[in-house]
This record gives sequence, structure tokens and C-alpha cells, in this order.
Amino acid sequence: MKTGTKTLFILNILESFFTSWALMKAGRMEPGNILTGVFFLLSFFLYRHINDRIGRQAFSGSPVVKRTSLIISAVFTLLYMAVDARHYISTLTNHLFQAIILLSVFIGFFVLFYKLLILLFSYTRDKKAMHQFLYGNGKHCFTFSLRFKKLSNILNGMLKLYRRRSGACSFFICLLCWLPYFLYQYPGIMTPDSINQFEQVLGLIPYSNHHPLAHTMIIKLFYHIGLLFTSNMVVAISFYTFIQMCFLAFGAAYFIQTAKMFRVRPLLLFVITLFYALVPYNAVFSVTIWKDIPFAAAVLLFSCSMLRLLRGAAPKTMLVFIISGIMLCLFRSNGWYGFVLCLPFLLYFYRKKAKLVFPALAGIFLTAVIIKYPIMNACHVIQPDLIESLSVPTQQIAAVICNDRKLTGEQLSLIENVVDLTYIKDLYNPTYADNMKELVRAGNQEYLAAHKSEFLKLWIKLGLRYPLDYLEAYKNQTYGYWYPDSFYLVAEAEGVSATSLGVSHTPLIGGPLVVKAKEISIKLGSMVPGYSLLWSMGVVFWILIFCAGNAFIRKEKAKLIYYLPSFALYLTVLIATPVATEFRYVYFMVFSLPFYLVTALLEMPPADISK
Repeated sequence: MKTGTKTLFILNILESFFTSWALMKAGRMEPGNILTGVFFLLSFFLYRHINDRIGRQAFSGSPVVKRTSLIISAVFTLLYMAVDARHYISTLTNHLFQAIILLSVFIGFFVLFYKLLILLFSYTRDKKAMHQFLYGNGKHCFTFSLRFKKLSNILNGMLKLYRRRSGACSFFICLLCWLPYFLYQYPGIMTPDSINQFEQVLGLIPYSNHHPLAHTMIIKLFYHIGLLFTSNMVVAISFYTFIQMCFLAFGAAYFIQTAKMFRVRPLLLFVITLFYALVPYNAVFSVTIWKDIPFAAAVLLFSCSMLRLLRGAAPKTMLVFIISGIMLCLFRSNGWYGFVLCLPFLLYFYRKKAKLVFPALAGIFLTAVIIKYPIMNACHVIQPDLIESLSVPTQQIAAVICNDRKLTGEQLSLIENVVDLTYIKDLYNPTYADNMKELVRAGNQEYLAAHKSEFLKLWIKLGLRYPLDYLEAYKNQTYGYWYPDSFYLVAEAEGVSATSLGVSHTPLIGGPLVVKAKEISIKLGSMVPGYSLLWSMGVVFWILIFCAGNAFIRKEKAKLIYYLPSFALYLTVLIATPVATEFRYVYFMVFSLPFYLVTALLEMPPADISK
């Protein structure tokens, strides 16, 4: 064995040793578990294979690949260990042993992620192979050849229709697959948030922008359209639910048609259609009356229209761009901030299409500003209170207090002017900010509003004095959005929350078989390996990070602009989320997941694609 080969062999053994150690700790296994040996062997042969592939493909070992992989693997390792590390040293009291364990696990995860990223980038940067995967050979060779000729002809005819009308077919496939959920959950799933908006629609309570007024008015519009055909309140509200289903299906179909414009092969388009049509949370959310659902479709439409601008600013594309942009600004509070954050980058990127894109961006911005401020003020729309946007700092200050940290008399007096601290330890929940927000609302929120600068200084001073408390509180408040192994129920809501408004759950289909099928379809997301990844917000975020890194690997940095809306919105969630694991807050990312992956592999000019 040559010296270089021998050194690499020994290095692979060491890498495999640390990787197996990390996986052992992550799996909560004892060192004597036979699976630790399995992990070692799998890691060793995987790393040997990666070495061989890198040796055959020089570009996989290029500086940009290594640098990007190093950065992303460090980020992935830190994100994973930020939550999981406490389990690795829970039985140890010696700080030296704790440090050795944590360092060893860090090395193991870092090597694992680095090697896997190198391997994946070696494929995604191979544009010839990716061209074959994404576009095929130009021949639509996938056909059915079954024993029953008539059935084969029917299926092949359906395939031919899908190839010709991919967008329209995707739209109707989604609606068809979601229809049983609509019939079972008729007239739609209405949680307390939905009931609050419906009370506004009925004029029982004043209009409030706590749940975006624009979304409430859309519900009101289609509810009253429903009343034109029936006096039944249940039937009338179902009009909105069905329109929401159609809008979500249109978002999926628009993306399918966009991908088809870029010549993505029909088989991949069909697989993506099945993701939208068959993954149960898409169906459940399609009939759930939440602002987050049309917002998710709007984000995907906005991203797709940005991509379509590469092919020219057709009137339909500009119309979708403007309408989805306005919805992005108005259908969630954080959507407005996300758009404002994106705006300078969009202006720069589309500077060579200024005559077409700048008026559209100006129209989106001005429409949102006029509706959010003059119109809402004139209509006396109640705005969300101050504490609603302060979930993270509120939790951080509460953590400091609950940890019995020392505060000056002046600091303590400032806090007690707003809240009664008697029951703060009983009410504080590290992953749920609503308890603290309600405590502030029950106290003197007006004092907080009148002394914003003093509380800002308090927050900064406590953060500088107790940074670990702040970091721990922030981790507990946000981990569900970036840690890929947190469990939370997704799409479990059903029926109509208790209300005396006259609307109730009125299923059009039912029975034990329907109920059990729905229950199993939801539970499979927490049971089946691989498939369960689609149910993890953290995994989707990691995929988005990978796709962004891939833009650097392929020397297509301009692609980052297509991920920017999602990144900006994601950042706003991390800044202000009241709940650590709320799937619907980042459903826009999950719904756009196929967009990220397809865009990552599309062939685009490496230079300025804003021309």
C-alpha cells in the first residue's frame, strides 16, 4: 500500500470511528450495541466510495466545493447539537469528560455532513448527469404495457393528456385527491382563530388585523356569495373553503406549468404532482380556514413568477407577480416585513428589466401601504397589540427571571410596572410564549408601550449579562424550525371548534372506515422512515440551505434571488414566533419544497441572469 493511500485509509478509519460515536449518541445507544459496529462499517465504506468518486471527478475536490461544504456542515452540526447535545452528557458530571464527548460527537457529525455534502455536490454539479435526470433524453418513453389492452390504452391516454396539459391535470388531480377531506371536514376545519375571523365576517366583533384583514375580507366575500345561493350558513362558508382548495391547487399547478416551461421531464412533474395531491397535510390544510394556507400558495406563485421573468414579462406572468406579491404583504403580518426585506435585492436584480418590474414592485408596495395604513385607519381596524410582536424578547427576559438571576432594583421595578411576577414561574413555558403575552395583557401593557426605550435597554443589558440564558430561551422558542428531529403533530385539527354562531361540523361522508383512513394517513408521517422527512420543518430548512449552497457550487449565484422570499419570511418567523413547533407558520416553505429542488438543478446562464 502506497504511503498516500495508507494515510487516507487510516484517516477513513478515524473518520468512521468519530462518525459511529456521533450516531451512537444521537441514537441513545450504549457503546456495546452491535449497531455501533454497523455504523462504523457503513461509514468506512461510504467514505471510501466518496474518496474514489472525488478522485475520478476533480471538481468535487475544488476549493469552492470544499469551502461551501465546510460552511454548511458546520452549520448543520451546530444546529443539530444545539438541541441534542444535552443528552450526550446527561450522565456525566466531570467537565473534562463532557468536553471530550461533545468534541468527539461534533467531529463525527461534522465529518459525516461534510462527506455527504461533497458526495451530493459531486452529483448536482455534474450538469450532464443532472440534465439527463431533469430533462431526460427528450423522448417520452414511459408508457404502460399491461395484460389488459383496454386498461393500457386508457392509462397511456391519461399519460398523453398529462404531458400535453400538465398544469391543468395537476390542478384537477389535486382537487380530486383532496375532495374526500373536503367532504369529511365539511364545511371546512375551523379552529378558534377561524371562528374569530368568522365573528368579524358576521359583524359580531370589530374588524381586527390580528388575523389579517385582507384574508378576513376574502372569507367574507365568498361567504356572502354563498348566501346568494343558499340561506344555510354551513353551505355558505363551504364556498370559501372550496375556493381556498382551488387556489392552493392553482399554486401547485402553476409551479408544474412553470417547470414544464423550463422543459422538466413529464415523469418528474407527475411525481411532484403526487407530492401535492397525496401527502395528507396538503389535503388537510386545503380545507383548513387559516391565513397560512393561501399565504403558502402566494409565496410559491410569487417565486414562480420571478422565475418566469427569465422567459419574458408576459402579461399573465406580471399579473400573477403583482397579485401574489400583494397577498404576500397582506395575508400574514410577517409577509409585509419579508417583502420589505427582499425589495432592495429585487430592485437590484431586476435593474435591467426596470421598465417592467419596477412599476410592478412599486404597485405591490404602494397597494400594501395604502391598505395597511390609511384604509385600515379610516375603517378603525384594530391592529395587533405591541406584545404580539415581542414573543422572543419576552421569553428571554422571563427566562432570566425564572432562573433567579440577579436584577437591580430599578430593573425589577420596571418589569413590575407591567406584570405581576407572583406566578411567572408557574406560567412560563419555554416553548410557548402566549402565557407570558397574556400575563402582560393582564397587567399594564400601556406602560410598556409608553416606555419602549427603557425596556429595550433592559433587554440589551440583561442579554449582555446573561447571554447563555438568552441563547437557551431562544433555542427553546425556535428549535422546531431548524432542528430536524423534533416531534409535533401536523394537520391533526378537524371539525369546527365549539361555537354558537350556527356553523358546525357537518360531514358529507363518514363512518369508521373514513375516520380510520384519515387517522392512519396522518400518523404515517411520524412512523415511516424517509417519508417522515416530508413532515419535518427542520429538514425542509436544511434542504433550502443545501439548495442555496448548490448555487455556489454550480456557479449560479443569481439563483439565490429565487430563494430570497422564503429566506426572508423564515427569518421573520425566527424573530417573532410565539410557538417553537408550529408547522403552519412555515407551511410556505414546505409547499415550495419542490420549487427549491427543481430550481437548484435548472440550467441557467452562469453570469447575470437578470438581463
